[in-house]
Amino acid sequence: MRRATGQPSRIGLALGGGGARRLAHLHVLEAFDELGVRPAAIAGASIGSVFGAGYAAGLTALELRAHASAMLKNRSVVVAKLLKARVGRITDLFGAGSRNPALIDAEKLLPLFLPERVPATFEELEIPFLAIATDFFGHVEIVISDGPLLPAIAASSAIPGIFRPVLHKGLTLIDGAMTNPLPFDVLSDKVDSVIAVDVTGGPVVSGRAFPNAFETMLGATQILQATIIGAKVAGGGPDALIRPDVRGVTLLDFFKTTSALRSSDAAKDEAKRAIERLIAG
Repeated sequence: MRRATGQPSRIGLALGGGGARRLAHLHVLEAFDELGVRPAAIAGASIGSVFGAGYAAGLTALELRAHASAMLKNRSVVVAKLLKARVGRITDLFGAGSRNPALIDAEKLLPLFLPERVPATFEELEIPFLAIATDFFGHVEIVISDGPLLPAIAASSAIPGIFRPVLHKGLTLIDGAMTNPLPFDVLSDKVDSVIAVDVTGGPVVSGRAFPNAFETMLGATQILQATIIGAKVAGGGPDALIRPDVRGVTLLDFFKTTSALRSSDAAKDEAKRAIERLIAG
């Protein structure tokens, strides 16, 4: 869809998944803030839905940066919150269902980390927001844009093997990145142009032959996401695709906020140029 003559350009923003690499999204949000431009709509998948919801709630990029730094400052506090949201017992490893000793309930965990200003419903957000989840049994992408916000973000972020699936609107939902890790396409009929931020990153250089269990699981997910994004972009990508340099940040580097942001800071200027180009038409 393109804007009518004389009308201001409506820019949509799509934020993808990427674990701890999500921090690179902040540079693009800062670009919008510094130019005084607000996205007309935001779509987020996986960890991108967390920042997307916060920004749609009216928080600035600097406020989100400060909040992320504060939440991740104390490792022992973070671990305590994770343990508080843990579900399952040792015996559950050998039974049916989705419980195991390490599984996290995202609906319990998110309120411990989300900014207080994030509202309870989609309808209370300042910017229209779409959260992408995956229907586990239906094997299809689910776009959530109304009703309770927390379960939608939890479902969008429910990485298999780490977070328990979320039951929402009669569906069993998991990480939206399993079907649409960079959801620029869901915005195409709502805006004039779309900027998408891909933080999956490229190949990883490592001196170790064998990754640990979590690295294997998350790394495999990253490979899946990158493959899906590559196919989507080849078939017709967004109007602007920002790929911050996140090579030095692993998916589990949640406590390396400063280094994660420093390595990808060139993305801000790239995003500014893209925004200005799209506004100019």
